[in-house]
Amino acid sequence: MARPNIVYMHSHDTGRYVQPYGFDVPTPHLQRFAEQGVLFRQAFCAGPTCSPSRAALVTGQAPHSCGMLGLAHRGWSLNDYGQHVIHTLKPHGYVTALAGVQHIDNLPAAPPGHRIGYDRLLSEERGTPAPSPDSAACDFLRAAPAQPFFLAVGFGETHRDFPEPGALDDPRYLRPPLPLPDTPQTRYDMACYRTLARRLDERMGRVLTALDEAGLAENTLVIITTDHGIAFPGMKCNLTDHGIGVMLMMRGAGGFDGGKVIDGMASQIDLFPTLCEVLGIDAPPHLQGRSLFPLVRDEALEVNRQIFSEVTYHASYEPQRCVRTARYKYIRRFDARPTPVLPNCDDSVSKDLWLAHGWRERPLDPEQLYDLVFDPHETANLASDPRHAAALTDLRARLDRWMRDTNDPLLRGPVPAGPDKRVTPADGLSPKDPVPGW
Repeated sequence: MARPNIVYMHSHDTGRYVQPYGFDVPTPHLQRFAEQGVLFRQAFCAGPTCSPSRAALVTGQAPHSCGMLGLAHRGWSLNDYGQHVIHTLKPHGYVTALAGVQHIDNLPAAPPGHRIGYDRLLSEERGTPAPSPDSAACDFLRAAPAQPFFLAVGFGETHRDFPEPGALDDPRYLRPPLPLPDTPQTRYDMACYRTLARRLDERMGRVLTALDEAGLAENTLVIITTDHGIAFPGMKCNLTDHGIGVMLMMRGAGGFDGGKVIDGMASQIDLFPTLCEVLGIDAPPHLQGRSLFPLVRDEALEVNRQIFSEVTYHASYEPQRCVRTARYKYIRRFDARPTPVLPNCDDSVSKDLWLAHGWRERPLDPEQLYDLVFDPHETANLASDPRHAAALTDLRARLDRWMRDTNDPLLRGPVPAGPDKRVTPADGLSPKDPVPGW
C-alpha cells in the first residue's frame, strides 16, 4: 500500500474540554472519532500560547529551539521554515495543502502561510471572502487530490471572542472550568465556550465526512489536536495542566484504530517523530521528541519519563519553564515579578470576576512544585515543604539539564524582544492594551 495521506486538524484554545475527555461539552463527531481511533489522555503542548505550541508541533522541537518565542502576529517567526514537517514529507512524494489557520507565519505583504512552503494555500485560491477552513478542506478532498497528501486544517474556534450561548447551552445547568469558582458569571462564560465547541465539532465532522465520501479514510492518518488550554483565567498561558493539557486523537493508517485509550505521557513535539516512524522515513536530526508508536503498538506503557513546556512571550513577557512527570509538576519563573501578568489572560467575564476579588495583587511564587496524585489541580505549592525536598531537587536538575541540552536562551538572562516585536507592557490589564511605538 502507498504511504498514507495525513490530515492534521487543529483548533484554537480547546484544551481537553470536549466530550471524549469526559467533560459536559457535547462534541459527537469527536466522540465518534475517538471511539474509532486512539486517544491520548495525558497529552501536552510544548508551550501554552498559540504560535509557540503550533511551531513546536510542526518542527518537533521546543519553542525556544525553533525560534518561536512569542506570537507570529506580534513579530516572531521560525528560525528555519525548512524544519516544518512538510519539508520532510515532500521528498517522499507528498503534496502539501493548508486550509485556514496556521499562526506561525505572518510575513507582511504575502499570503498567510506563504513562507511555510505549502504547495497549495486552499483558503487563498478562492479569493475573498476566503472560504471557511472546513469548506476549503472538503473541496480539496472531493476533488480527487494527488496522493499522498498532507492537509493541514486550522480552525479559529474556540478562540475568544465567544458568541452568546446557544439554545442548547443553558448556563444555569453547567459547571465552569476546574480552576474557577461556580458563579453565574463563570457558568455563563462556559455556556459561551460550549456553544463554540459545538461549532468546532460540526466543522471537523464535515471534514471527516468528506474524507469518508471521497473514499480516502482507509489510507489516511488523521490527527486532531489543539494548541493549548482554554482561554480562561489560570488556564491558557499557564504551565499547570489547565494550560498545557491538550486533546490529542489519531485515527487511521498505521494501526491507529479500535478506540484505544493511552495513559502514557505525550508531548506534541512527539508527533513529528511518530509520523516518521509510521511512514518509514528518516527523522531529521533537529527533532527533540520521541515516537509515540510504541504506545500504540502496546510495546511500551510510556515513552516519556518527563515532558517540558514553556512560556516566554505572549502579549507580554512572562518567562517560565516547567517539567512534568507522572507524579510531579515543577514550574520556575525567570523574572522577579511578584504579581500576575494580566495582559497574558484574554478578557472575559471570568477574568473580571477574578479581578474584582483581588487577582491583580495575588502573589506569584518563583518556584512551584505540585504532587499530581494528591493535588491534580495544582493548588498546593510544595516547593518549601521539606518532605518533598528530594522531588524538588530532582526536578530542578531535570529542568536545568533540558535547558542546557536545548540551548535555552533564558540561561543567558532575560530574552529581549527586539524593536520589530510588539510587546504589551506587563503592568497592563488586557492583551488589547496599546503597545508603545505601535
